[in-house]
Amino acid sequence: MEIIELVAEGLTNQEIAEKLTISKRTVDNHVSNMFTKTGSKNRVALLNWAMDHGKICRDGFNCCTLPDSPDPD
Repeated sequence: MEIIELVAEGLTNQEIAEKLTISKRTVDNHVSNMFTKTGSKNRVALLNWAMDHGKICRDGFNCCTLPDSPDPD
């Protein structure tokens, strides 16, 4: 999920690799695996899938929220 969040921030695979101190090839593999698991063909489709499934939210849109606490009265 951390990689999806970084993709959502607009980072390239190289930038993600540098931020996480892992190789670009490892990031490439993770992103490719996410495409396969989600049926996404590109980064935009992957982010749409992540938003639709409550994995990420952008600007308060499609965010998971905790239910309100019941009133004590």
